[in-house]
Amino acid sequence: GQGQFPTTQNVTVVEGGTANMTCRVEYNDNTSLQWSNPAQQTLFFGDKKALRDNRIELVRASWQELTISVNDATLGDEGLYTCSLFTMPIKITRAYLTVLGVPERPEIIGFTKPAVERDMVTLTCASAGSRPAATIRWFRNDKEVQGTEEINATGKSFMVRSSLQFEVDRRDDGVAYTCSVEHPALERPYQTTEVLEVHYPPWLDITASLIVPQEGQYLKLECVSTGNPIPEPVLWSKDGGELPDVERMIVEGPELTITTLNRTDNGTYGCRASNHLGSSSAEFILFVYDSPMRCSQVA
Repeated sequence: GQGQFPTTQNVTVVEGGTANMTCRVEYNDNTSLQWSNPAQQTLFFGDKKALRDNRIELVRASWQELTISVNDATLGDEGLYTCSLFTMPIKITRAYLTVLGVPERPEIIGFTKPAVERDMVTLTCASAGSRPAATIRWFRNDKEVQGTEEINATGKSFMVRSSLQFEVDRRDDGVAYTCSVEHPALERPYQTTEVLEVHYPPWLDITASLIVPQEGQYLKLECVSTGNPIPEPVLWSKDGGELPDVERMIVEGPELTITTLNRTDNGTYGCRASNHLGSSSAEFILFVYDSPMRCSQVA
């Protein structure tokens, strides 16, 4: 009857792990159970081992159950296993053993530091050894971006590659591109990150410590620069020439401090800086207003 028909379940195991294959029968009048591999080689006939493979072991043998273990599972172990109950006629059932190939940790190739602004850059992330094929996702900082994926079979496993191609600009400097490999054999994705270094020419701006500069005050001008590498040195000028009063006009790197402002300081102040990709300049027009004290005396 139906109670004499053997039952099994499909099993999934991660490569290198142990898979237990169980065959049960509810009613059995002293008839042996047998497990065979996908090549139809007998593994166990009851509690008797038939195949010389140290990785195949007996877990439990009785008239109602035959459980065997496949240790250190390989991709070659995957396939359809057969459990047979030797009645007349023989009753059989099958169970599929799925072996998950663990992907290798990914690496990102193709980027040579540093890139130069407006260069075309290709980042390629590769991971071998997965079965089924792993999924690769890309993230720019924390935002997902789409790559171009390529999957190739290598024997029983897969090599997965995904590439990003884009033109870099200064906004890419310091940006982290992360390749994430996802697969059923992994508890959490494998990830690797490449932080971009992008060189670009300078851009300058001048900020002032006073909104309304007045006679007698001191004024600090700062030459604020962006660029990679950091542009230097900063050269200050007034009206296109050298600073006229080095005692009152003190230069400390990107800062110019003018002490005790007076009307002779009126004019256009410039700063210039450069790196190996170019140079840049910025200008600030200074107009010194009368001091409140002088205005009241004039009034």
